[in-house]
Amino acid sequence: MRILIANDDGYLSPGIRALHESMKTLGIATIVAPDRNRSGASNSLTLSHPVHARRHEADIYSLEGTPTDCVNIALSGLLDESQDMVVSGINDGPNMGDDVLYSGTVAAAIEGRHLGHPALAISMASHEPQHYATAARVARNLVAHLKEVPLPMDTILNINVPDLPFDELAGLRATRLGTRHPSKQSIKQLSPRGETVFWIGAAGDVADDGPGTDFGAVRDGYVSVTPLQIDLTRLDSVSPVGMWLESLL
Repeated sequence: MRILIANDDGYLSPGIRALHESMKTLGIATIVAPDRNRSGASNSLTLSHPVHARRHEADIYSLEGTPTDCVNIALSGLLDESQDMVVSGINDGPNMGDDVLYSGTVAAAIEGRHLGHPALAISMASHEPQHYATAARVARNLVAHLKEVPLPMDTILNINVPDLPFDELAGLRATRLGTRHPSKQSIKQLSPRGETVFWIGAAGDVADDGPGTDFGAVRDGYVSVTPLQIDLTRLDSVSPVGMWLESLL
């Protein structure tokens, strides 16, 4: 099995290195990741200029681009061999609820699925992770199981792992995305040159961490496994919106 590994924290992050070592026990694992931290890049592609690729080791590349660039270019020209699966992570920090809209780690998995490969994203549910080995072991188990028992091809798995020793995990739970309150206000400052600058505000507090959510599962010590899909259509609203539009005709 050939496994493409990407992330949004950069090719030097401890999380991607732990994941790489774990995936190498299952087959040929190759890192193609950003040359620096690109957290929050979401599904953005670099279209305004070429993307420079650099090979650091036989199975480690960095790109001067986004996580989505990395997966797209890896699968469409950088790597000579076709890949069997895309695994993104291990992210420094959780990607739960509304976070998935902004996450470059989740976006890398989405791009892998969009290009026809089984894909999953894995994150540590802590902003100062201590137990990458736990998430690496969880990823290994899930990838091996996904290889033997495939899921429908339109499924992307978003995995969040409590920052605990592996033996202290409560188990695994299939979950839905929870929600957050709106993000905090942006922070206005003056630069040393007297220019007005802004920092994006912190993520909002958790709004829905009830039963069945990713937030709730992680809080209770479980690995959260949330199936995602690319189609964002709200199917139950197509007919009501159609009726709403009739008044404009």
